[in-house]
Amino acid sequence: MSNNTQVSEEEVLKQIEMEVRMQEGASKLLAACSRREQALEASRSLLTCNARILALLSKLQRMRKAQILQKVGCRPSEDFVPCVGKVSLSDLRIPLMWKDSEYFKNKGDLQRCAVFCLLHCGTEIHDTDLVMVDRTLTDICFEDTIIFSSEVGPGFQLRVELYSSCTVEDFSPGSLGPRKASRLGGSVGCSSGKKIRAAFESAAVCGSSGGNVEPGSVSPPLSPDRSTLGPKYNLLAHTTLRIEHVQDGFKTHDLSLAATEDNPFWLPLYGNMCCRLVAQPLCMIQPMISGQLKVKLGEDLNCWENVYGVLREQSLLCYKNQEYLESEEKPLLAIPIKKHTLVCVSERDPVHQHSISISTQYQGEELTFTLTTHTPEDTQRWTQAIWQHVYNMVTPSSPGEGLVVPDLSVEIRTLLSSYYKESY
Repeated sequence: MSNNTQVSEEEVLKQIEMEVRMQEGASKLLAACSRREQALEASRSLLTCNARILALLSKLQRMRKAQILQKVGCRPSEDFVPCVGKVSLSDLRIPLMWKDSEYFKNKGDLQRCAVFCLLHCGTEIHDTDLVMVDRTLTDICFEDTIIFSSEVGPGFQLRVELYSSCTVEDFSPGSLGPRKASRLGGSVGCSSGKKIRAAFESAAVCGSSGGNVEPGSVSPPLSPDRSTLGPKYNLLAHTTLRIEHVQDGFKTHDLSLAATEDNPFWLPLYGNMCCRLVAQPLCMIQPMISGQLKVKLGEDLNCWENVYGVLREQSLLCYKNQEYLESEEKPLLAIPIKKHTLVCVSERDPVHQHSISISTQYQGEELTFTLTTHTPEDTQRWTQAIWQHVYNMVTPSSPGEGLVVPDLSVEIRTLLSSYYKESY
């Protein structure tokens, strides 16, 4: 099975264009908010848009690196690539640890914070609903079920970030003034997208040739005017979930705290969070290959059975015919396919010159199955598919070290800075 569908640079630029338009809308809404609740929602949307833009620009950076590697002939083997799948996170709970004097005796000011989570997986970013938190709550509960639609490999990293904003800060809707509000105007059209691409290409070329960026050209990714609008969200805690964290049921994970008690947006976290993390490899729910096969039964060389085979989940299922499969009848034979299964093509069979031998362990026994196809092409196709399926059972190791690629991070930041300057 192939990895993620390749996305062109033009498509990524269109995604950036869309996120910038949404960012402009959130900025204008934030400038016009008359209620703090509205401003909190608009500020959250603005933060999410900013994160998505940065992620998409990082994707452009990786695409340019891959192009450079391909030109110099340094690219990994494409014979077998890991199976991709979908990831979902739900039932997110973050326990709080209030002091006895605050929670039980109800003393002190009633501190209230607006919180939400930002979830990153690759270039796909989701945010949860806002939750208002005070000392009457023992847990921060997010009811969202977030499914990442992008297909990810077994090396995925899902970063969860908890943001907080203190709701007692002063909020004056008209504080922006006419000058600052007017600077939020202006649309970002296709011409800007073309300029982005041209700037990115020139920056990437500069990075690949070892060129230097002019001193002072790198600025923070967000313009100073936008960074002062409305209520501020601050990173309170974060964690990163990987494939080893995928388990059955509701599990606890450690949080890394990013704030201290003297911060106004601080909340008394225990230092962990609970959630359900689910990963579903597509190779476990979709047939990898199907078609006509012959399976050898017993030791008799002439005892072969014509079957309709389907490679799915952790088995090669052999049905009497395709109609039996469609009627959901039980298969005649289920050959286990595990991560330690051995598959080879044998040419010693006097009748079936190209037979496929599958050796695997099942309930402590070493089992060997022999099957063949009607043509040498089908034999190769089935062998490749079973090899790939066995490979999917094993988490692939990290890419080889020692490969040097240009660092385009400075050029990306320069591009982002110039892009925001263009918008004003």
